[in-house]
Amino acid sequence: MKGVVVIMRMVALVGTVVFSFHMIDNKYSMALAATPVTFVFGDSLTEVGNNNFLQYSLAKSNYPWYGVDYPGGQPTGRFTNGRTIAEKLGISSPPPYLSLSSNDDAVLKGVNYASGGAGILNDTGLYFIQRLTFDDQIQYFQKTRDVMRSKIGVENATKLCNEALYFIGIGSNDYVNNYLQPFLADGQQYTHDEFVQLLTSTLDKQLRRLYGLDARKIVLHGLGPLGCIPSQRVKSKKGQCLKRVNEWVLEFNSKVKSLITSLNSRLPKAAFMFADTYPDVLDLISYPTAYGFKISNTSCCNVDTSIGGLCLPNSKLCRNRKDYVFWDAFHPSDAANQVLAQKLFSSMFSHMNHTPSSIAPVPQPMLNY
Repeated sequence: MKGVVVIMRMVALVGTVVFSFHMIDNKYSMALAATPVTFVFGDSLTEVGNNNFLQYSLAKSNYPWYGVDYPGGQPTGRFTNGRTIAEKLGISSPPPYLSLSSNDDAVLKGVNYASGGAGILNDTGLYFIQRLTFDDQIQYFQKTRDVMRSKIGVENATKLCNEALYFIGIGSNDYVNNYLQPFLADGQQYTHDEFVQLLTSTLDKQLRRLYGLDARKIVLHGLGPLGCIPSQRVKSKKGQCLKRVNEWVLEFNSKVKSLITSLNSRLPKAAFMFADTYPDVLDLISYPTAYGFKISNTSCCNVDTSIGGLCLPNSKLCRNRKDYVFWDAFHPSDAANQVLAQKLFSSMFSHMNHTPSSIAPVPQPMLNY
């Protein structure tokens, strides 16, 4: 019976979130009526410009060629040439938290707290100088909740938070910009078993903290095959995927999936979902031609991985951006995000369908990489 209840909650979670409040000011009822409210947390895969407001942050994408395929063709703070996975998924793109005033009405429609360089651990991404850690993002959400309570009252704010959708994509930097960096302490101090335990125990506290702030419908996006992103492939003599890194990611995903299951059973009315797209992302990278791509072992933007791997204004771009799975050394291209969003959406319903589904035709192996 418990399983049926959780499934029903998950069906509601991925639907459009519609609010109907009574006995509140018309000014706010107009803002809330029939509006999907989404709160987005995470790192550069879901950021829409928070780091632009951090003066000393080294994790920014507010310069060409980022945004070249975004409407208007200008950089916005998204770490890709176009839209993020969350936007491609159809999740509304709320404004970056740091762009809002302290009492902005816009918070009633959702906020994006994601920050490039962020991780589950507070010491992840330290060398970026400034970024919003996951703990920072949750703290800012608490402030948002306080603002909502002052505007529409505690009862209505609680209902809004209960019914809102929370999209979280976090954890990549804890590996790429922490554990896998030989000059940082965590990779020297912990075995991987110890490190993944640290990550999941910290994440447990963070998700329970969000629950304590009235979050009930959470989609947590699992990690993709980090050993296959361009910044990691260059560490291989033949430019191949790093098997050990991918094995670590699989262990992390497995632990987090178990954590989500545990939280759903422990927390009343929790509808937390783990969206595991690792197999689909690996398939996209392994068989790019099956999805309309040509190249998946390097990035469209000719980047220097020795100085960060981002697409700098003086970088040379590939001839056809739609041919490439990766935009820079870390992030998918706009075209790849479209495929990944569809894969993510499919995985969110996989618990109700035992037949594997794919948007791609039967793949033909991509050789020599």
